[in-house]
Amino acid sequence: MSLPLRVLAASAVVLLPLGLVGCAPSTPGGSGGSSAGDGASAAASAGPGGCVYQPSGEPAKPVDPPSTTDVQTTGEAVWTLTTNQGPITITMDRSRTPCTVHSFESLAKQKYFDNTQCHRLVDSGIFVLQCGDPTGTGRGGPGYQFPDEVSSSDRYPAGTVAMANVGPDTNGSQFFLVYADSQLPPNYTVFGRMDQESLGVVARIAAEGQDGSSQDGSGKPNNEARIISVAEKS
Repeated sequence: MSLPLRVLAASAVVLLPLGLVGCAPSTPGGSGGSSAGDGASAAASAGPGGCVYQPSGEPAKPVDPPSTTDVQTTGEAVWTLTTNQGPITITMDRSRTPCTVHSFESLAKQKYFDNTQCHRLVDSGIFVLQCGDPTGTGRGGPGYQFPDEVSSSDRYPAGTVAMANVGPDTNGSQFFLVYADSQLPPNYTVFGRMDQESLGVVARIAAEGQDGSSQDGSGKPNNEARIISVAEKS
């Protein structure tokens, strides 16, 4: 059964689909979809960047896994999430996290994130808004998982964009946006940074609080945050 991805709760293990603290996959971030090994079978051989995308459960929305033959391993990519609360622009480092950026770009180009809710807000201990699940439950993923691209020196200051997961090497589609400095272990792949204006958009969403609907004390944002579309900046 699929588990929600979570981000760690402040000192608890958070692995819900970005849920935080505690239970199922948290995140801070939950990643999408099933727990490791859920329906996984042999994946295609790694291509440039050593990327492997392992099948894992049914996708929350029809989508193809990323190709492993055209992974870009240099330079930056800049993508903007157009949301009902304002634009959120993220600069991603292809040289540092090529497989994560490639996956995000593949999903974005297939409109996987379009018209989806950022379903989880954590506003105590750690400060993150979790997005990337078309089901809006924290349990949805793209039908594949891929390994972490982490470093022991990773930190999660305000503006960080990182992957939610349910344990090592269980990245899917769910990611979280850090709107205030958060103390988390270096277990979540940091693949991007928001600019100041975008950080302000997320902070305004967080300022309205959340409904406390999750067992770990996090919940859906009171101020709905919906991704309308995602586009690369030229």
